[in-house]
Amino acid sequence: MEKKETAVVSLKKGEGRTIKAGGAWIYDNEIASVLGRFENGDIVLVNDFDGYHMGKGFINTNSKITVRMLTRNADEIIDEEFLKNRLKNAWEYRKKVVDTSSCRLVFGEADFLPGIVIDKFEDVLVVESLALGIDRLKPDIIRLLKEILSEDGVVIRGVYERSDARVRNLEGMEVFKGFIGPEFDTKVQIVENGVKYMVDVKDGQKTGFFLDQKYNRLAIHKLAKGARVLDCFTHTGSFALNAGIAGAKEVTGVDASELAVEQARENAALNGLSDRVKFICRDVFELLPELEAAGEKYDLVILDPPAFTKSRNSVKNAIKGYREINLRGMKLVKPGGFLATCSCSHFMDPELFAKTIGEAAKNVHRRLRQVEFRTQSPDHPILWAADESYYLKFYIFQVL
Repeated sequence: MEKKETAVVSLKKGEGRTIKAGGAWIYDNEIASVLGRFENGDIVLVNDFDGYHMGKGFINTNSKITVRMLTRNADEIIDEEFLKNRLKNAWEYRKKVVDTSSCRLVFGEADFLPGIVIDKFEDVLVVESLALGIDRLKPDIIRLLKEILSEDGVVIRGVYERSDARVRNLEGMEVFKGFIGPEFDTKVQIVENGVKYMVDVKDGQKTGFFLDQKYNRLAIHKLAKGARVLDCFTHTGSFALNAGIAGAKEVTGVDASELAVEQARENAALNGLSDRVKFICRDVFELLPELEAAGEKYDLVILDPPAFTKSRNSVKNAIKGYREINLRGMKLVKPGGFLATCSCSHFMDPELFAKTIGEAAKNVHRRLRQVEFRTQSPDHPILWAADESYYLKFYIFQVL
Protein backbone atom coordinates (compact mmCIF):
# COMPACT_ATOMS: atom_id res chain seq x y z
CA MET A 1 0.00 0.00 0.00
CA GLU A 2 0.94 3.67 -0.03
CA LYS A 3 3.98 4.91 1.88
CA LYS A 4 3.89 8.05 4.02
CA GLU A 5 6.45 9.86 1.89
CA THR A 6 5.39 9.83 -1.74
CA ALA A 7 7.84 10.58 -4.58
CA VAL A 8 6.65 13.15 -7.13
CA VAL A 9 6.74 12.58 -10.90
CA SER A 10 6.63 15.78 -12.99
CA LEU A 11 5.68 15.73 -16.65
CA LYS A 12 7.43 17.62 -19.42
CA LYS A 13 5.59 20.64 -20.81
CA GLY A 14 3.07 19.54 -23.47
CA GLU A 15 3.27 15.85 -22.45
CA GLY A 16 0.80 13.55 -20.69
CA ARG A 17 -1.60 13.53 -23.65
CA THR A 18 -2.87 10.03 -22.85
CA ILE A 19 -3.78 10.75 -19.24
CA LYS A 20 -5.19 14.19 -20.07
CA ALA A 21 -7.58 12.45 -22.48
CA GLY A 22 -8.68 10.03 -19.74
CA GLY A 23 -6.20 7.18 -20.23
CA ALA A 24 -4.04 5.55 -17.55
CA TRP A 25 -0.48 5.42 -18.90
CA ILE A 26 2.53 7.74 -18.66
CA TYR A 27 5.49 6.80 -20.86
CA ASP A 28 9.15 7.22 -19.94
CA ASN A 29 9.71 9.96 -22.55
CA GLU A 30 6.94 12.13 -21.05
CA ILE A 31 8.62 12.53 -17.66
CA ALA A 32 10.77 15.55 -16.78
CA SER A 33 11.79 14.48 -13.25
CA VAL A 34 11.12 12.18 -10.29
CA LEU A 35 11.78 13.84 -6.92
CA GLY A 36 11.98 11.84 -3.70
CA ARG A 37 12.92 8.27 -2.85
CA PHE A 38 11.01 5.37 -4.32
CA GLU A 39 11.29 1.70 -5.19
CA ASN A 40 9.82 0.36 -8.41
CA GLY A 41 6.22 -0.62 -7.73
CA ASP A 42 5.68 2.27 -5.26
CA ILE A 43 2.76 4.66 -5.52
CA VAL A 44 3.80 8.15 -6.66
CA LEU A 45 2.16 11.54 -7.01
CA VAL A 46 1.94 12.85 -10.60
CA ASN A 47 2.15 16.57 -11.38
CA ASP A 48 1.92 18.42 -14.66
CA PHE A 49 4.92 20.58 -15.68
CA ASP A 50 3.41 23.56 -13.79
CA GLY A 51 2.85 21.66 -10.53
CA TYR A 52 -0.86 20.94 -11.16
CA HIS A 53 -1.81 17.67 -9.40
CA MET A 54 -2.80 14.97 -11.93
CA GLY A 55 -3.38 12.15 -9.43
CA LYS A 56 -1.51 9.03 -8.27
CA GLY A 57 -0.22 5.87 -9.86
CA PHE A 58 2.48 3.27 -9.45
CA ILE A 59 5.94 3.67 -10.93
CA ASN A 60 8.28 1.22 -12.64
CA THR A 61 11.37 2.59 -14.37
CA ASN A 62 12.01 -0.82 -15.99
CA SER A 63 8.97 -0.32 -18.19
CA LYS A 64 8.35 2.07 -21.07
CA ILE A 65 4.95 2.60 -19.40
CA THR A 66 6.65 4.17 -16.37
CA VAL A 67 3.54 5.19 -14.43
CA ARG A 68 0.07 3.60 -14.46
CA MET A 69 -2.56 5.83 -12.91
CA LEU A 70 -4.79 4.55 -10.09
CA THR A 71 -6.70 7.73 -9.26
CA ARG A 72 -7.12 11.31 -10.53
CA ASN A 73 -7.58 12.55 -6.99
CA ALA A 74 -4.17 13.49 -5.55
CA ASP A 75 -5.62 13.48 -2.00
CA GLU A 76 -7.02 9.94 -2.24
CA ILE A 77 -5.16 7.40 -0.09
CA ILE A 78 -4.43 4.08 -1.83
CA ASP A 79 -5.41 1.72 0.98
CA GLU A 80 -7.68 -1.26 1.59
CA GLU A 81 -10.80 0.92 1.45
CA PHE A 82 -9.72 2.28 -1.96
CA LEU A 83 -9.22 -1.24 -3.38
CA LYS A 84 -12.51 -2.46 -1.89
CA ASN A 85 -14.43 0.37 -3.58
CA ARG A 86 -12.79 -0.32 -6.94
CA LEU A 87 -13.61 -4.06 -6.70
CA LYS A 88 -17.15 -3.49 -5.45
CA ASN A 89 -17.85 -1.13 -8.36
CA ALA A 90 -16.48 -3.72 -10.80
CA TRP A 91 -18.73 -6.48 -9.36
CA GLU A 92 -21.86 -4.27 -9.19
CA TYR A 93 -21.32 -3.26 -12.82
CA ARG A 94 -21.06 -6.91 -13.96
CA LYS A 95 -24.22 -7.90 -12.09
CA LYS A 96 -26.08 -5.36 -14.22
CA VAL A 97 -24.61 -6.12 -17.64
CA VAL A 98 -23.74 -9.85 -17.92
CA ASP A 99 -24.50 -13.37 -16.79
CA THR A 100 -22.01 -13.55 -13.88
CA SER A 101 -21.84 -17.35 -13.54
CA SER A 102 -18.63 -17.06 -15.57
CA CYS A 103 -17.33 -13.62 -16.51
CA ARG A 104 -14.38 -11.24 -16.38
CA LEU A 105 -14.57 -9.58 -12.95
CA VAL A 106 -11.69 -7.13 -13.37
CA PHE A 107 -10.45 -5.79 -16.71
CA GLY A 108 -7.36 -3.77 -15.82
CA GLU A 109 -7.38 -0.14 -16.89
CA ALA A 110 -11.09 -0.24 -17.80
CA ASP A 111 -11.86 -0.98 -14.11
CA PHE A 112 -9.27 1.55 -12.90
CA LEU A 113 -7.01 -1.24 -11.60
CA PRO A 114 -4.29 -1.13 -14.26
CA GLY A 115 -2.32 -4.25 -15.12
CA ILE A 116 -4.57 -6.93 -13.57
CA VAL A 117 -7.20 -9.20 -15.08
CA ILE A 118 -9.40 -11.53 -13.01
CA ASP A 119 -11.77 -14.06 -14.58
CA LYS A 120 -14.41 -16.04 -12.71
CA PHE A 121 -15.27 -19.54 -13.92
CA GLU A 122 -18.15 -20.66 -11.68
CA ASP A 123 -16.43 -20.94 -8.25
CA VAL A 124 -12.82 -20.51 -9.43
CA LEU A 125 -10.86 -17.28 -10.01
CA VAL A 126 -8.05 -16.97 -12.54
CA VAL A 127 -5.69 -14.02 -12.09
CA GLU A 128 -3.30 -12.48 -14.60
CA SER A 129 -1.03 -9.76 -13.22
CA LEU A 130 1.11 -7.83 -15.71
CA ALA A 131 2.47 -4.81 -13.81
CA LEU A 132 4.78 -4.61 -10.81
CA GLY A 133 2.74 -2.09 -8.78
CA ILE A 134 -0.50 -4.06 -9.04
CA ASP A 135 1.38 -7.31 -8.40
CA ARG A 136 2.24 -6.03 -4.92
CA LEU A 137 -1.44 -5.29 -4.25
CA LYS A 138 -2.54 -8.67 -5.66
CA PRO A 139 -2.89 -10.54 -2.31
CA ASP A 140 -5.14 -7.76 -0.95
CA ILE A 141 -7.15 -7.58 -4.19
CA ILE A 142 -7.86 -11.33 -4.17
CA ARG A 143 -8.78 -11.39 -0.48
CA LEU A 144 -11.11 -8.38 -0.80
CA LEU A 145 -12.72 -9.71 -3.97
CA LYS A 146 -13.49 -13.04 -2.29
CA GLU A 147 -15.09 -11.14 0.62
CA ILE A 148 -17.23 -9.02 -1.75
CA LEU A 149 -18.40 -12.11 -3.66
CA SER A 150 -19.19 -14.02 -0.45
CA GLU A 151 -21.49 -11.15 0.63
CA ASP A 152 -23.59 -12.16 -2.42
CA GLY A 153 -23.40 -15.85 -1.54
CA VAL A 154 -20.68 -16.61 -4.11
CA VAL A 155 -18.08 -18.84 -2.45
CA ILE A 156 -14.76 -19.15 -4.30
CA ARG A 157 -13.15 -22.58 -3.87
CA GLY A 158 -9.82 -21.79 -5.51
CA VAL A 159 -7.60 -19.20 -7.18
CA TYR A 160 -5.11 -19.92 -9.96
CA GLU A 161 -2.57 -17.45 -11.33
CA ARG A 162 -1.81 -17.32 -15.06
CA SER A 163 0.80 -14.55 -15.11
CA ASP A 164 2.70 -16.39 -17.83
CA ALA A 165 2.64 -13.69 -20.53
CA ARG A 166 6.06 -12.50 -21.72
CA VAL A 167 5.11 -8.82 -21.24
CA ARG A 168 5.91 -9.35 -17.54
CA ASN A 169 9.58 -9.42 -18.58
CA LEU A 170 9.24 -5.81 -19.79
CA GLU A 171 8.29 -4.92 -16.20
CA GLY A 172 11.38 -6.70 -14.88
CA MET A 173 9.20 -9.52 -13.51
CA GLU A 174 9.45 -13.29 -13.85
CA VAL A 175 6.58 -15.15 -15.52
CA PHE A 176 4.56 -17.15 -13.02
CA LYS A 177 1.90 -19.83 -13.12
CA GLY A 178 0.47 -21.68 -10.14
CA PHE A 179 -2.02 -21.88 -7.29
CA ILE A 180 -2.67 -18.96 -4.98
CA GLY A 181 -3.70 -20.74 -1.80
CA PRO A 182 -4.80 -24.41 -1.61
CA GLU A 183 -4.62 -26.64 -4.68
CA PHE A 184 -7.82 -27.75 -6.44
CA ASP A 185 -8.98 -29.54 -9.60
CA THR A 186 -8.12 -27.06 -12.40
CA LYS A 187 -10.69 -28.53 -14.83
CA VAL A 188 -13.84 -26.47 -14.24
CA GLN A 189 -17.24 -27.05 -15.87
CA ILE A 190 -19.07 -23.88 -16.91
CA VAL A 191 -22.30 -23.18 -18.81
CA GLU A 192 -22.58 -20.30 -21.29
CA ASN A 193 -25.53 -19.66 -23.65
CA GLY A 194 -26.80 -23.13 -22.69
CA VAL A 195 -23.53 -24.79 -23.80
CA LYS A 196 -21.44 -26.75 -21.29
CA TYR A 197 -17.64 -26.54 -21.39
CA MET A 198 -14.76 -28.03 -19.45
CA VAL A 199 -12.38 -25.13 -18.91
CA ASP A 200 -8.75 -25.94 -18.22
CA VAL A 201 -7.59 -22.95 -16.15
CA LYS A 202 -4.07 -24.38 -15.81
CA ASP A 203 -3.19 -25.26 -19.40
CA GLY A 204 -5.84 -23.57 -21.56
CA GLN A 205 -4.95 -20.45 -23.58
CA LYS A 206 -4.68 -17.15 -21.65
CA THR A 207 -6.89 -17.62 -18.56
CA GLY A 208 -8.44 -20.85 -19.90
CA PHE A 209 -11.42 -19.69 -21.96
CA PHE A 210 -12.32 -16.66 -24.08
CA LEU A 211 -15.22 -15.03 -22.26
CA ASP A 212 -15.14 -11.92 -24.46
CA GLN A 213 -17.09 -13.60 -27.30
CA LYS A 214 -20.00 -14.69 -25.07
CA TYR A 215 -22.75 -12.67 -26.78
CA ASN A 216 -21.16 -12.88 -30.24
CA ARG A 217 -21.51 -16.66 -29.97
CA LEU A 218 -25.17 -16.14 -29.10
CA ALA A 219 -25.57 -13.90 -32.18
CA ILE A 220 -24.93 -16.82 -34.57
CA HIS A 221 -27.71 -19.01 -33.08
CA LYS A 222 -30.44 -17.80 -35.48
CA LEU A 223 -28.18 -18.25 -38.51
CA ALA A 224 -26.99 -21.73 -37.49
CA LYS A 225 -30.40 -23.43 -37.33
CA GLY A 226 -30.53 -26.19 -39.96
CA ALA A 227 -27.24 -24.96 -41.44
CA ARG A 228 -24.02 -26.53 -42.61
CA VAL A 229 -21.34 -24.69 -40.60
CA LEU A 230 -17.56 -24.32 -40.78
CA ASP A 231 -15.87 -22.88 -37.66
CA CYS A 232 -12.22 -21.90 -38.24
CA PHE A 233 -9.75 -21.44 -35.36
CA THR A 234 -12.31 -23.13 -33.13
CA HIS A 235 -9.98 -23.36 -30.09
CA THR A 236 -12.00 -25.50 -27.60
CA GLY A 237 -15.06 -25.49 -29.86
CA SER A 238 -17.07 -22.54 -28.60
CA PHE A 239 -18.63 -21.19 -31.85
CA ALA A 240 -19.04 -24.71 -33.24
CA LEU A 241 -20.87 -25.88 -30.11
CA ASN A 242 -23.12 -22.81 -30.12
CA ALA A 243 -24.02 -23.65 -33.73
CA GLY A 244 -24.71 -27.25 -32.70
CA ILE A 245 -26.90 -26.28 -29.73
CA ALA A 246 -28.80 -23.87 -32.00
CA GLY A 247 -29.77 -26.76 -34.30
CA ALA A 248 -27.14 -26.81 -37.09
CA LYS A 249 -27.41 -29.97 -39.15
CA GLU A 250 -23.62 -30.38 -39.54
CA VAL A 251 -20.67 -28.49 -38.02
CA THR A 252 -16.94 -28.81 -38.70
CA GLY A 253 -14.56 -27.10 -36.27
CA VAL A 254 -10.90 -26.61 -37.24
CA ASP A 255 -7.88 -25.78 -35.08
CA ALA A 256 -4.12 -26.30 -35.40
CA SER A 257 -3.74 -27.28 -31.73
CA GLU A 258 -4.15 -30.99 -30.96
CA LEU A 259 -4.84 -30.15 -27.28
CA ALA A 260 -7.59 -27.67 -28.23
CA VAL A 261 -9.21 -30.15 -30.64
CA GLU A 262 -9.14 -32.87 -27.98
CA GLN A 263 -10.88 -30.52 -25.52
CA ALA A 264 -13.37 -29.47 -28.21
CA ARG A 265 -14.31 -33.14 -28.78
CA GLU A 266 -14.79 -33.61 -25.02
CA ASN A 267 -17.01 -30.52 -24.96
CA ALA A 268 -19.08 -31.85 -27.89
CA ALA A 269 -19.61 -35.13 -25.98
CA LEU A 270 -20.52 -33.19 -22.82
CA ASN A 271 -23.35 -31.52 -24.78
CA GLY A 272 -24.47 -34.68 -26.62
CA LEU A 273 -23.42 -33.15 -29.97
CA SER A 274 -20.70 -35.58 -31.11
CA ASP A 275 -22.87 -36.87 -33.99
CA ARG A 276 -23.34 -33.41 -35.57
CA VAL A 277 -20.30 -31.42 -34.42
CA LYS A 278 -16.93 -32.78 -35.61
CA PHE A 279 -13.44 -31.36 -35.08
CA ILE A 280 -10.29 -31.68 -37.15
CA CYS A 281 -6.71 -30.67 -36.32
CA ARG A 282 -5.41 -28.73 -39.34
CA ASP A 283 -3.79 -25.44 -40.28
CA VAL A 284 -6.71 -23.26 -41.43
CA PHE A 285 -4.60 -21.50 -44.10
CA GLU A 286 -3.78 -24.89 -45.68
CA LEU A 287 -7.26 -26.40 -45.28
CA LEU A 288 -9.42 -23.63 -46.79
CA PRO A 289 -7.94 -23.84 -50.33
CA GLU A 290 -8.36 -27.66 -50.19
CA LEU A 291 -12.05 -27.31 -49.24
CA GLU A 292 -12.52 -24.80 -52.05
CA ALA A 293 -10.82 -27.14 -54.58
CA ALA A 294 -13.14 -29.95 -53.42
CA GLY A 295 -16.17 -27.73 -54.14
CA GLU A 296 -17.35 -27.58 -50.51
CA LYS A 297 -19.98 -24.94 -49.64
CA TYR A 298 -21.37 -23.83 -46.27
CA ASP A 299 -24.41 -21.88 -45.06
CA LEU A 300 -22.29 -20.24 -42.35
CA VAL A 301 -18.51 -19.77 -42.11
CA ILE A 302 -17.02 -18.47 -38.85
CA LEU A 303 -13.52 -16.98 -38.65
CA ASP A 304 -12.21 -16.37 -35.12
CA PRO A 305 -8.42 -16.22 -35.55
CA PRO A 306 -5.86 -15.45 -32.86
CA ALA A 307 -4.40 -11.92 -32.91
CA PHE A 308 -2.23 -11.85 -36.04
CA THR A 309 -0.42 -8.82 -34.64
CA LYS A 310 0.60 -7.85 -31.12
CA SER A 311 2.56 -4.75 -32.14
CA ARG A 312 2.37 -1.82 -34.54
CA ASN A 313 5.39 -3.13 -36.45
CA SER A 314 3.70 -6.31 -37.66
CA VAL A 315 0.39 -4.78 -38.81
CA LYS A 316 1.30 -5.15 -42.52
CA ASN A 317 1.70 -8.93 -42.20
CA ALA A 318 -1.50 -9.11 -40.15
CA ILE A 319 -3.45 -7.35 -42.92
CA LYS A 320 -2.26 -10.04 -45.36
CA GLY A 321 -3.37 -12.78 -42.95
CA TYR A 322 -6.83 -11.29 -42.36
CA ARG A 323 -7.32 -10.60 -46.08
CA GLU A 324 -6.32 -14.16 -46.98
CA ILE A 325 -8.63 -15.97 -44.53
CA ASN A 326 -11.59 -13.69 -45.26
CA LEU A 327 -11.12 -14.12 -48.99
CA ARG A 328 -10.92 -17.92 -48.59
CA GLY A 329 -13.85 -17.94 -46.15
CA MET A 330 -16.11 -15.95 -48.50
CA LYS A 331 -15.42 -18.38 -51.35
CA LEU A 332 -16.75 -21.24 -49.19
CA VAL A 333 -20.05 -19.49 -48.36
CA LYS A 334 -23.08 -20.49 -50.47
CA PRO A 335 -24.64 -17.53 -52.31
CA GLY A 336 -26.90 -15.88 -49.72
CA GLY A 337 -25.11 -17.65 -46.87
CA PHE A 338 -23.38 -15.93 -43.96
CA LEU A 339 -19.87 -15.07 -42.80
CA ALA A 340 -19.02 -14.24 -39.19
CA THR A 341 -15.53 -12.76 -38.96
CA CYS A 342 -13.52 -11.06 -36.24
CA SER A 343 -10.21 -9.63 -35.12
CA CYS A 344 -9.03 -9.61 -31.51
CA SER A 345 -5.94 -7.50 -32.19
CA HIS A 346 -5.94 -4.02 -30.64
CA PHE A 347 -3.56 -2.81 -33.38
CA MET A 348 -5.95 -3.87 -36.17
CA ASP A 349 -8.22 -0.89 -35.63
CA PRO A 350 -11.91 -0.97 -36.72
CA GLU A 351 -11.33 1.10 -39.89
CA LEU A 352 -8.38 -1.02 -40.99
CA PHE A 353 -10.26 -4.27 -40.32
CA ALA A 354 -13.32 -3.09 -42.30
CA LYS A 355 -11.08 -1.99 -45.19
CA THR A 356 -9.29 -5.37 -45.22
CA ILE A 357 -12.58 -7.30 -45.35
CA GLY A 358 -13.78 -4.99 -48.14
CA GLU A 359 -10.64 -5.69 -50.16
CA ALA A 360 -11.09 -9.44 -49.69
CA ALA A 361 -14.69 -9.22 -50.96
CA LYS A 362 -13.62 -7.20 -54.01
CA ASN A 363 -10.86 -9.71 -54.84
CA VAL A 364 -13.33 -12.62 -54.94
CA HIS A 365 -16.20 -10.63 -56.53
CA ARG A 366 -18.56 -10.98 -53.58
CA ARG A 367 -20.94 -8.33 -52.27
CA LEU A 368 -21.35 -8.11 -48.51
CA ARG A 369 -24.53 -7.15 -46.75
CA GLN A 370 -23.77 -6.26 -43.12
CA VAL A 371 -26.09 -7.97 -40.64
CA GLU A 372 -24.43 -6.61 -37.52
CA PHE A 373 -21.24 -5.26 -36.01
CA ARG A 374 -20.36 -6.17 -32.43
CA THR A 375 -17.46 -5.81 -30.00
CA GLN A 376 -16.36 -7.64 -26.85
CA SER A 377 -18.80 -8.70 -24.14
CA PRO A 378 -19.60 -5.87 -21.64
CA ASP A 379 -17.66 -7.57 -18.82
CA HIS A 380 -14.63 -6.48 -20.92
CA PRO A 381 -15.74 -2.82 -20.93
CA ILE A 382 -14.29 -0.39 -23.45
CA LEU A 383 -13.07 2.68 -21.60
CA TRP A 384 -13.01 5.60 -24.02
CA ALA A 385 -9.54 7.18 -24.00
CA ALA A 386 -7.96 3.91 -22.81
CA ASP A 387 -7.53 2.59 -26.35
CA GLU A 388 -5.95 -0.69 -25.22
CA SER A 389 -9.32 -1.69 -23.70
CA TYR A 390 -10.95 -1.85 -27.18
CA TYR A 391 -9.67 -4.79 -29.15
CA LEU A 392 -12.43 -7.13 -30.43
CA LYS A 393 -14.24 -6.39 -33.69
CA PHE A 394 -16.93 -8.86 -34.83
CA TYR A 395 -18.95 -8.69 -38.06
CA ILE A 396 -21.74 -10.84 -39.45
CA PHE A 397 -22.28 -10.48 -43.21
CA GLN A 398 -24.55 -12.06 -45.77
CA VAL A 399 -22.37 -13.00 -48.75
CA LEU A 400 -24.01 -12.27 -52.11
